Amino acid sequence: MTMSAYKTTFPWLRTVATNRAVIPARRCFSTSPSVRDAVGSTLPAKKPVGAFRGGIFGFLTGTIVAGATVYYYILGEYRVSNEMLTEDIYALQAATQKLQTYIGELETRVDQLRKK
Repeated sequence: MTMSAYKTTFPWLRTVATNRAVIPARRCFSTSPSVRDAVGSTLPAKKPVGAFRGGIFGFLTGTIVAGATVYYYILGEYRVSNEMLTEDIYALQAATQKLQTYIGELETRVDQLRKK
C-alpha cells in the first residue's frame, strides 16, 4: 500500500500520529544523593523567626516610631505656642508702658489745672 492509500483507509491513524508529534518531550531534573548533600551542606542553617518574636519586634518598632513622631510633633507645637505667648507678653508690656506714660501726662495736666 502506498502512503495515500493509508491516508484514505485509516484517517484516524493520521490524527494519532499528529497528536503525538505535538506533545513535547518531558525532561526530568534530578541529581544524585551525593550531589544534593554537597550543595546542601554549603548553605548555613537559617534560624526561623517565630510569629511571637516577629510580632513583638514589629510592635516595638512601630511603637518607637510612632512615639518619636508624636514627640517631635508636640515639640514643634510647643515651640510655636511658646513664641506666640512671648509675642503676646511683649505686646502687653508695650501697651502697659503706653498706658503708664498716658496716665503720667494726664496727672501732670490735672496738677497744672489745679494750680491755676
